[in-house]
Amino acid sequence: MMKKQMVAIQDVYVPVQRRQTLDPQKVEALAESMLAKGQEAPILVRPDGKRFVLVEGLHRLEACKALGETTVPVYLVQARKH
Repeated sequence: MMKKQMVAIQDVYVPVQRRQTLDPQKVEALAESMLAKGQEAPILVRPDGKRFVLVEGLHRLEACKALGETTVPVYLVQARKH
C-alpha cells in the first residue's frame, strides 16, 4: 500500500540519469494542464534518510517547480530489493 503525503520540493533528490531525460516542452505542457485540472498522476519517491529520491514523475515535479510550488503531493514507495 502506498502512503500519500506532502513533501518539500527541495527534499526530493533527482538522480543524475533521470535528470538527463528532462524535456522542457513536456514540463511546460504539464504545468498548463496542472493549472487547468490539477495534478492527475502522483509523483513517486522513496525515503532515503532525511530526503526522498525520485522514482517516477520528473516532469510533474519540474512542472510543480515551474508553477512556484514549494511542496508536492507524493506517494512513498519501497526501494526495490536487488
